[in-house]
Amino acid sequence: MSVVAERALLSFDTDPDPKSTHYARRARAFFASKNQLLRPRVVMTPFHPGTLRRAAITTLGCKINAYESALIAQKLQQDQWTVVSPKDTADLYVINSCTVTAEAGRQTRQEIRRAISRNPAALVVVTGCYAEMEASACAKIPGVDLVVGNSGKLSIVEHVRTFRGKVQQTPVGPRPDRQTGLAQDLLSGFADRTRAFIQIQQGCDQSCTYCIIHRARGPSRSFSPDQVERQVQLLLTRGYREIVICGVDLGSWGRDLENRSLVESPEFVGLLQRISNLPGDYRIRLSSIDPIHLEDNLLDLISSSDRFCPHLHISMQSANTLILKRMKRRYDAALLYERIQAAHAKIPGLVLSADILVGFPTESDAQFEDTLRAVDDLSISYPHVFAYSARPGTPAARIPSQVPKAIRKQRSAWVRTAGGRVRQSVLSQQAGRCGRVLIERSGLGSTCRSHGRLANYLPVCFNQGHPVPGEFLQAHVTGFSGDVLIARTTAQE
Repeated sequence: MSVVAERALLSFDTDPDPKSTHYARRARAFFASKNQLLRPRVVMTPFHPGTLRRAAITTLGCKINAYESALIAQKLQQDQWTVVSPKDTADLYVINSCTVTAEAGRQTRQEIRRAISRNPAALVVVTGCYAEMEASACAKIPGVDLVVGNSGKLSIVEHVRTFRGKVQQTPVGPRPDRQTGLAQDLLSGFADRTRAFIQIQQGCDQSCTYCIIHRARGPSRSFSPDQVERQVQLLLTRGYREIVICGVDLGSWGRDLENRSLVESPEFVGLLQRISNLPGDYRIRLSSIDPIHLEDNLLDLISSSDRFCPHLHISMQSANTLILKRMKRRYDAALLYERIQAAHAKIPGLVLSADILVGFPTESDAQFEDTLRAVDDLSISYPHVFAYSARPGTPAARIPSQVPKAIRKQRSAWVRTAGGRVRQSVLSQQAGRCGRVLIERSGLGSTCRSHGRLANYLPVCFNQGHPVPGEFLQAHVTGFSGDVLIARTTAQE
């Protein structure tokens, strides 16, 4: 063993000097070069029963990941772990990764290395979509101990329990199927969140040409309506006042259920009606939804009750018919416009956000202009813009006419600017209006003591009082500053 490695091992056991971390990293690199992994003795201590064990979970990507991370945290706590912030020193780090874009993959690798640098002696587990699609790349990062695909994500506690000090890459194939990846346990709550995410559906059958999520998550499969109802009821009893309905392809919920008699017709709308009939003072928000699923019965349901938030997040991607066809989307520009205009007509005060993908291969300036124009035409206040990045193995990555990165970046900026103009217009129309705000944060400072959101998703700042996060306040909007509404509290309903 080299002097460097010997000093690193000694420092783990006896040396409190921060320089020990430096030697530990060098030792880790030394053993990695020999296809080995340094496992100092102290790393096994946290896994003995009855000892103090600290775990941290970093979540990247979508609301589904956030829901699953909360389940992982719950399981760890049940196994006598103390869950701490990812910024803290921990004995176990779980990185719940994303791979929707190349940037998401880069952020995942960055978070892995950050975790390792915080405590080189910790057990490091990588899971999620990046781990599913790039398992070997994850396992090769010095300091990573376990790589767990999506099918095994909710069994991380069992993997950690059986860890024996050698790098383990759990099998990620075959890909998740219709029998895997659905949580059976009910989630009791979220740390530091006032809104409760409820996953009702997993996976996607669509196979868009730019996307690998259908491979990372598997085919579409639905939670049973009974389980969804039990999950919502539990979180309502825990005091959550906003329920966010989530899924990878949300509107496809129920189409795979074997016993159709369990599901009211029409399927997705029937489930929402069932949820909305539960007693309590709460509101329901939909997560990302495809334009093809914006059917009249759904829009009518949202408009018929204050229970539903007048806010929709549209999985739009583009507003050019040829580009949508090359993306293998389920709609053209005409249907996109017709459905969103119908939503505006049926739902008073509707605020829209949308996923928009710019720089898809072959996208010309004129085709991009169709998308840019749609931001204004359809009043999209919050465009969530992605610059196209080629995902290995996808059909779009093989198209020869790739748009240069600089153009993709510029188009992204133009869409964000257009969305900013729409947002300012929408905010300016709110002065004098009243509404219920769900408080998200409090004690922020003299200029904005507390912060929350209206049902339509617009952010609100209060300069008075000390409201409690998670409670509703009746607000009177007096104006706006930047991208935030300014309001004062009024008498409670």
